[in-house]
Amino acid sequence: MILASRSPQRRAILEQLGIDFTVEAAWAEELTDGPPAEVAIENAYRKAAEVALRFPDALVLGVDTIVALGGRLYGKPADGAQARRTLEALGGRTHAVVSGVCLIEDGRSRTAAATTLVEFRALDEAVIDWYLACGEWHERAGGYAIQGRGAALVAGIEGDFFNVVGLPVATLLTIVPGLLFQ
Repeated sequence: MILASRSPQRRAILEQLGIDFTVEAAWAEELTDGPPAEVAIENAYRKAAEVALRFPDALVLGVDTIVALGGRLYGKPADGAQARRTLEALGGRTHAVVSGVCLIEDGRSRTAAATTLVEFRALDEAVIDWYLACGEWHERAGGYAIQGRGAALVAGIEGDFFNVVGLPVATLLTIVPGLLFQ
């Protein structure tokens, strides 16, 4: 299997599961607006399809994760100011983390989406300053990493924890049930 991703979190989850894979970065243009599940699935498909063109005989996995709140999508913040605005918007509220998964094999694709609800604590300026200073917000959808210091921002979750980290394991295993045994 080829993971079409630059995400170290996705690599770590696949390694934790004992899945044999290689990594090929995908450079596909991503959608940034639209219904969350559709955007995430389309972006996952674009990543997988771009890598599948280079490796047509491989099983290729593309994944995309976005954060959605009140009809707005939050991807990876471009800079600290945007990360601050994102955390301010999420603070004290419940948002959806939506991941799209796409597997391409023999020219055929299988897709699915997973949604996890994440409730943030109320975040005052001191907490946001503390979190931004650690730099963990870089390259993270929604500007936080729940598996790191970002756990301090979270009051609770409903759904797949690994989805929030970046790879919805239960969803992946639903569309490729034998993946663990390959």
